[in-house]
Amino acid sequence: MQRRNIDLLFKRLVQGVSGFSILALGGILLFVVIQGAGPFLFPTDSEIRLVLENIREIAVNGEAYQDTVLIRLPQSTSAVDLRFPGPEGVRVLKAEVAATEQGIDFIEYEEGEYSAPESGVYTVQYPGRPGLVPKIHFILPEAPYSLARFLTGTQWEPTYEKIYGILPMILGTVLASLGAVLLGVPLALLCGLFLGEYLHPKPAALARAGIELLAGIPSVVYGFFGLMVIVPWVKQAFALPSGNSLLSAIIMLSMMILPTIITITETSIRAVPRSHWEASLALGASKMQTLWFVALPHARSGVIAAVMLGISRAVGETMAVILVAGNSVQLIHSPLDSVRTLTATIALEMGYAQGRHRELLFSIGVVLFMLILVLNSTVLYLRRHKEV
Repeated sequence: MQRRNIDLLFKRLVQGVSGFSILALGGILLFVVIQGAGPFLFPTDSEIRLVLENIREIAVNGEAYQDTVLIRLPQSTSAVDLRFPGPEGVRVLKAEVAATEQGIDFIEYEEGEYSAPESGVYTVQYPGRPGLVPKIHFILPEAPYSLARFLTGTQWEPTYEKIYGILPMILGTVLASLGAVLLGVPLALLCGLFLGEYLHPKPAALARAGIELLAGIPSVVYGFFGLMVIVPWVKQAFALPSGNSLLSAIIMLSMMILPTIITITETSIRAVPRSHWEASLALGASKMQTLWFVALPHARSGVIAAVMLGISRAVGETMAVILVAGNSVQLIHSPLDSVRTLTATIALEMGYAQGRHRELLFSIGVVLFMLILVLNSTVLYLRRHKEV
């Protein structure tokens, strides 16, 4: 009876932990998807915002405000009439909203100076003492951004022009990841096969420990190695002004995925039943033929899992890529061009991004998730097709 109660308690504990984990992961994924979908469904704001600097009293369309920094106006407002104290009387600023393609047409602003520091933001500055210059900022709501423009655009200018096109980053991520897989996977498979069957047990155990240690090294250490060794080598070998390029990123990522794929491949090879080996050798096959045509197909599931983990590691790598890739947003014409990946964009810009810019960085996270899903699904499809 006591043993039955313990088993039942353990079952409930496993169910509770599993359910909580699934809900937590689902909640995180749902949060990122909602944040990423927002810029394509909703405008940045439902009102026109006026931000005041060094202006204590002001009348907006006849309504008085005092000691107010932010004033909100309905989005349907077509005209704005501002009146506030100046050194020689009342200053008047009149503007028509959405009257031109720029969004605001300033009709009267006396001695003020008009400027547009960024798209959707308009500033009128008046003369004043240093540090006490009166300023009025008009911030217009931005319409929902085009998903097609986001995915196929070739320009990324989030600060002034507010253009968000991530096609160069998608191509940079895909090319860097696929290049790393094409370069690293064959080497990792051969190393795993060698450790699994050809190397003596004691040296194999020592090599295995070293490979597992490499798998645990932080990404920034790999990035530092790439910055000090790989980047100068690429620069010297190809006579480039800078070695920070797609090629450097490919070499760096291929090195980073090696430990994971080697370890899982070796484990999968060792899991092949000895009866398969003995049967193949008894039929006259050599050790290499047995390894390649018997053991490796039997360990296919583990090898494919290793490749999928390698792809996910390459696609999701951030710090090492930032240090060696160059981080230029541009369409790639050569492996020697500088490149920026999706993860690098999120890491470099999330610290200062605001508003729509920040929301679209979440959208990049959703695109990254979908990219990993597509690549892994392709690997699984090829596996099933091969089996058929």
